[in-house]
Formats: sequence, C-alpha cells, structure tokens
Amino acid sequence: MVLSSMTGFARGQGVAGAYAWTWEIKSVNAKGLDLRLRVPPGWDAIEAQARARAAEKLSRGTVYANLTVDRKGVVSTVKVNEPILAAVLATLKNLDGKIDAAKPSLDGILSLKGVIDVSETDESEQERKSAETAIVAGFERALADLVAMRRQEGATLGALLNARLADIGTLAARAEAAPGRKPEAIKARLAEQVAALIGASDRFDSDRLYQEAILLATKADIREELDRLASHVTQAKKLLADGGPAGRRLDFLAQELNRESNTLTAKANDAELTNIGLELKSVVEQFREQVQNLE
Repeated sequence: MVLSSMTGFARGQGVAGAYAWTWEIKSVNAKGLDLRLRVPPGWDAIEAQARARAAEKLSRGTVYANLTVDRKGVVSTVKVNEPILAAVLATLKNLDGKIDAAKPSLDGILSLKGVIDVSETDESEQERKSAETAIVAGFERALADLVAMRRQEGATLGALLNARLADIGTLAARAEAAPGRKPEAIKARLAEQVAALIGASDRFDSDRLYQEAILLATKADIREELDRLASHVTQAKKLLADGGPAGRRLDFLAQELNRESNTLTAKANDAELTNIGLELKSVVEQFREQVQNLE
C-alpha cells in the first residue's frame, strides 16, 4: 500500500444525451471522512451512489464535490394558455369604458403571467437513467484522479517524514555520545552539587544527602528517553514503509516523540545536551506538522 495526502483536486466533464455535466472535487485535512456533496435540484438520486464510491476510496479528509448539469440541444415549446387568455380578455372587455386608459396592446397582454407557457421537451425515463449512470461514472473517474493526486503528494510527504526521522535518529545518537552523559562527568557534577548542599546547611543529614544524590543521578540519566525515542522512530519508519491510512497512528507517535524530547531537554545537565534537546524538539514539531497532512 502507498501513503496518501488528504489534500487534492480533480475535475471531470462529459456529455450524456442532451446533458452536459461537470464534476469538481477537492479535499482538505480532517479527522475523519466528511463528504460535502452539492448536486442540482432534481439530481438527488445520484447522491447515495457518489457517497458510497467516496467511502470505498477514501478514509479521511473533508471532500467537497460539486456537480453542474446543463441540458443542451433541447427545443423549447411556446404555448398560449387559452383559458387564462380568455379570462384576461373577458376582464378587459368588462372594464372597457369604465377606466380612462389606453387600449391594451397584444404584447402587453401576452406578457401577463400565465398567458404564455414556455417549456422544454419532456425527457424520457430512459434518458434520465442513462444520464445518471454516466454522471456517476464520471464521478468515479474524477474520484480516481483525486486519489492519484493524493497518493502523489503522499509519496512526497513520506520522503519528508523519513528525512525528519533520520534527523531525530542523528540527534539521539549525538545525545548518546555527549560527554556530559559519561559517568565521570555525572560523578563530577554530583560531587559539586553535594558539596553545595553540605555548605548550605549547618546540620549534616546523611539520609537527606543520600536521597538528594539518588535524585540528582536519576535526573541526569536519559537512558530511558533515548530508548523510547529509538523505539518510536522504528515504529514510525515501519508505518511509513507499510503505507495505507497511517496518519492517525503516526500522529500518536509524533506526540510520544514530543513527550520524550521534552523530558530529555528537561533532564539535560549541560549546554550541549540542552542544545541537542532543543534541536530535537524542533525536528519533532516539523514531523508532527507534516503528519497532519497524511490520510
């Protein structure tokens, strides 16, 4: 399976009998799948089919699908509504001589509402069914183009995300090898802090000193954070390699990566580890932002 972005656009058009139709479909990021379909009045019958097709091909994203339909090459017929015309003429005759006004003109009479009926040739049931079938097929083709565009963007996103994961691995390796993590450096810092504790108090509490020493040593140890970072990076790489709708799971891993980078930065006990932690947080944030675009 391949990765897919949640953003894309597609357009399709065609002709079925007397009908010319156009589909425009675009999608943007969303937590779930939300199809917002707009069809002209009288074409509601195709909505259920379009929704079913979209649900088969997409799992996430807000999808806007707009259909326009024009009926071309149909001759309009003009008919005089005889009963209404007769009623109008009878009324005019009855008013003749009672109102001081000019005689009504023919075009004035014909412009009255209901006197003239303009209508298109009625369509057959078969003609409408054929048009609906063609429009649904056109939606499927436009949807396929949208999916192709989302996959193309997904491939680009996958490369970017793998690059960010590689950066995270490099920074974790730098933290692993940082001189400040060596036992000698930790021991020296503990000795300085213990000396400061003893010097700050007139009373020497050996139990309290032991507890503070354990606390300081624990705070200086970032072994667990480095191990969890490595585990999350491995899982994220596997999800990217497997493809498919992995956006939600990668978003969860991005949160976990952010948590570990925050803890590592908080535990940093020298300038180098602090700088590595800050760089790590920046890269993780870039990773998280890009993940938001994945299906």
